[in-house]
Amino acid sequence: MASIESVTLEVADPIAVRSFYTTAFGLDSQVRLRASEAPTTGFRGFTLSLTVSQPSTVNSLIGAALDAGASPLKPVTKSLWGYGGVVRAPDGTIWKVATSAKKDIGPDTRRIDEIVLLLGVVDMTESKRFYFDRGLVVARSFGRKYVEFATPSSPVKLALYGRRALAKDAGVPVDGTGSHRIMIGSDTESFTDPDGFAWETASR
Repeated sequence: MASIESVTLEVADPIAVRSFYTTAFGLDSQVRLRASEAPTTGFRGFTLSLTVSQPSTVNSLIGAALDAGASPLKPVTKSLWGYGGVVRAPDGTIWKVATSAKKDIGPDTRRIDEIVLLLGVVDMTESKRFYFDRGLVVARSFGRKYVEFATPSSPVKLALYGRRALAKDAGVPVDGTGSHRIMIGSDTESFTDPDGFAWETASR
């Protein structure tokens, strides 16, 4: 396994959800949708992050998401690391929009530089080893707190974060049960990781 080929969100109404993602973030083929009524409650154990170049783009994307029906979880604000905010999409997926820049360097383009899938894990050492054994190369690692994998050809970057820390970063309680409501596609056979995230052979 060298990379993520696709990320599929499992939602109740794919047509309505597709309209939201196109309107709010301009996403099309980067995130796939699949109909599902699998039961789920609370925190689903993952977030998706949009990394952008400047604060005005954060404001534009968060504003468009809220106008399209997203719910605010963390208001857009400055921090030591940069500028960003968090929303929950109508399908329940948590999205963070952020930049490391402290000020604008040009007009807002709504351009997304990176999409990052953050999986909340219970045991970082076990999960890191699990993915390493399946061919993913570690690009950055901060002890038991955060691991980012090198996936240069992927439309979505993969990273691991402690489940409790990820929930705190998203502004939600850590508790959750049922389906993660996400399927990750790759160039390998199907498997399920130690935290219950399912992978499948991606369709072209």
